[in-house]
Amino acid sequence: MTDRVTVHVHEGVADVRLNRPDKLNALDIATFEALAETGDALAADPSVRAVVLSGEGRAFCAGLDFANFAAMAGDGPSGGDGGSGGQRFKRLLSDITDREPGRITNLGQQAVHTWHELPQPVIAAVHGHALGGGFQIALGADIRIVAPDAKLSVLEIRWGLVPDMTGTAALLRLVGEDVAKELTFTGRMVTGDEAVRLGLATRTADDPRAAATELAREIAGKSPDAIRAAKRLLNRAAEGGDLAGQYLEESRELGALRGSPNQAEAVRAYFEKRPPAFTDPA
Repeated sequence: MTDRVTVHVHEGVADVRLNRPDKLNALDIATFEALAETGDALAADPSVRAVVLSGEGRAFCAGLDFANFAAMAGDGPSGGDGGSGGQRFKRLLSDITDREPGRITNLGQQAVHTWHELPQPVIAAVHGHALGGGFQIALGADIRIVAPDAKLSVLEIRWGLVPDMTGTAALLRLVGEDVAKELTFTGRMVTGDEAVRLGLATRTADDPRAAATELAREIAGKSPDAIRAAKRLLNRAAEGGDLAGQYLEESRELGALRGSPNQAEAVRAYFEKRPPAFTDPA
């Protein structure tokens, strides 16, 4: 990947880190591109069985790097007197918001959606600030482990904007319509402890990355075929698939797993009281 995102894979666990600690991992175009590219690379790597997503330094991600975009445009977001600086800024933003070829997302959305569509489970380890786009990146993970004193916010309303990196769909899935609206309309900060109470996070840990890595290692020790099938089914159900279709898909997934090499190995290893030796998915 680029220097914006680092990736290290060990024993089936990919340690993915946003890597702009001097900017609190704020998002610029290079970071958006690196996140999308990282997701594509991990999806194509059958040796990866779980992913831990975190940020280097003092924060998970402080959100969009407005100063960076303004500097690139040679002007502030407003364009000063409405001249060429403002137009350049708009063009830079279009690089993020234009639809990606062959995808249902634009680049900004894909930096989040890539973790949702990744076949492997993704655990976000959140410390410090996770604001605006940074918060939405965390929402793209399957599981969120947060520091008790972490600060999270749907911050876009501060800038007169709306959450536009898949956040509206994720919030409704996690907390329901009324809480999603309150958080979006106000942009108020919530701590890690409150995030767990609201359903925005799974649990707290004083060291979120260590806790996420421990959980990822546990998941990586399970049958990768069954884990991937479970994520597909749970994603489909969370996205509101019809019940008849969901039940049919459960049967189809189970039929594909039953008697497969990894399923047979899971049973043998259990009764032989030994660690299973699974093969990577095709």
